[in-house]
Amino acid sequence: QVQLVESGGGLVQAGGSLRLSCAASGSIFRINAMGWYRQAPGKQRELVAAFTSGGSTNYVDSVKGRFTISRDNAKNTVYLQMNSLKPEDTAVYYCNAEKYGVYYWGQGTQVTVSS
Repeated sequence: QVQLVESGGGLVQAGGSLRLSCAASGSIFRINAMGWYRQAPGKQRELVAAFTSGGSTNYVDSVKGRFTISRDNAKNTVYLQMNSLKPEDTAVYYCNAEKYGVYYWGQGTQVTVSS
């Protein structure tokens, strides 16, 4: 089992910044991929940014140039730095990890961007 705990969400004005953190614990050896998803009210959950199993990064087009995913392997933590936030970035952000085809999710953290 892999446990994921997110933190760092909150309320911010448009143009502001937030940094989300996702701390992984438990059976973290051989986690293949980790990333961030988000789900806005009435919409499907979408991939925001992720590290692939090969170590490269993927971003949804709407956040390219504004969001940056990074990680600290010593702390088993993945971060999402979000700059130039827009009201349409408002959503619950979820951390995700994949290991041997099993997907693990955190509890989510709310990000609200006011206009």
